Amino acid sequence: MLAKLDLIGAAASLLYPPACAICSADVAAGEYLCGDCDAKIVRIVPPFCAKCSEPFSGAISTVFTCANCGQRALDFDAAVAAYRSRGIVRRVLLEFKYHKQIHLRHLAARWLFAALDDERLRGRTFDLIVPVPLHPARERERGFNQSALLAELLSAKISIKSMPVLERIRYTTTQTAFDRAERMKNLHGAFRLRKNADVRDLGVLLIDDVLTTGSTLSECARVLKKAGARSVHAATAARA
Repeated sequence: MLAKLDLIGAAASLLYPPACAICSADVAAGEYLCGDCDAKIVRIVPPFCAKCSEPFSGAISTVFTCANCGQRALDFDAAVAAYRSRGIVRRVLLEFKYHKQIHLRHLAARWLFAALDDERLRGRTFDLIVPVPLHPARERERGFNQSALLAELLSAKISIKSMPVLERIRYTTTQTAFDRAERMKNLHGAFRLRKNADVRDLGVLLIDDVLTTGSTLSECARVLKKAGARSVHAATAARA
């Protein structure tokens, strides 16, 4: 699928000069944001929750876990994002995810790759990259799984195999109207390991586009660890 998309993108680039995805200013080939728009994206910097990367203001110099993580049993070891899903970042991800601007996956993948420089992931050995799956009905409706596209790009970048070892077996209602506890309940039993998939004793890097409450990542991690995964860390292109 990626090869087909890249051919389409190459053909389009011959017809249309590269332009900023936000303001349409001219940009260099291979770029998606102009310098002014790129300067507006918000990087997540310390202090932040060691478990979910929720940033906090103030002078906190010690490692800490936020109250939301402390009150829930989250099954991933840590969920890391480099950028806030605000303003330009949020707009880019929405265009990619819901408006079929699939070429923007390359920009989202850069943000995802930046998350790997976090000390919670840096230098860690991963055996497998696993994208968060969509329900088949939702994937048919959208035409692609954004997390799978990002996982494939990351796999090519860091030379670690990406495999869709999880499948979504229950079509859940939208999560936006639920609080954290309701999201966890809504997702329980929504995923399972695919037949013949084996993650025993593997260090897994779980990939999604956006980390919101962590409920989806946690449920996926629970399934992977129940199947024998040694560890499950998560990385996303952005954090809500």
